[in-house]
Amino acid sequence: MSTAPDQPGPGRPTQPAAASAHTEKGPAPVTSGSEPRVRTGGCLCGHIQYEVTGDPDDPHLCACRHETRISGAPAVLWVGFPRKSLRWVGPGGEPTWYASWPTLHRGFCPRCGSQLVSDAYDSAMVMVTAFSLDDPTGTTPVGFSFRDEAVPWMTVQLASEPAEATP
Repeated sequence: MSTAPDQPGPGRPTQPAAASAHTEKGPAPVTSGSEPRVRTGGCLCGHIQYEVTGDPDDPHLCACRHETRISGAPAVLWVGFPRKSLRWVGPGGEPTWYASWPTLHRGFCPRCGSQLVSDAYDSAMVMVTAFSLDDPTGTTPVGFSFRDEAVPWMTVQLASEPAEATP
């Protein structure tokens, strides 16, 4: 999912799914056969946790004004997964949402403030912050949105294609 120059990042809230058990025993389980991989992630304090299914899509950095203000960092690494695969599984349920653009909402933990997801109204993908994933394998950035707005001291070498996810 590429970001249009006039819209920062992706985001709209999804409905919470039924809660399931979350374990903090390492990376997300890998399914057998041709079933897509389930990945887990969450906030710093563990209150908001999620699962997404599938291969990482469009891992990219974004240095737009919204990202740098929200994160306090020079850029945020986003990675997409099918919106319909997102499930909120932690004790806090769904995150708190903030509309940072008319067609874009971002989900964050109301306790620790961790930014977790960005969801655009017109997208089949939901973007998660790559480092909120318990296992960020396959999220090496291949794109850099708003590169011209990045701080001048930041240099980035992008991957030519997404890294293969390993079981």
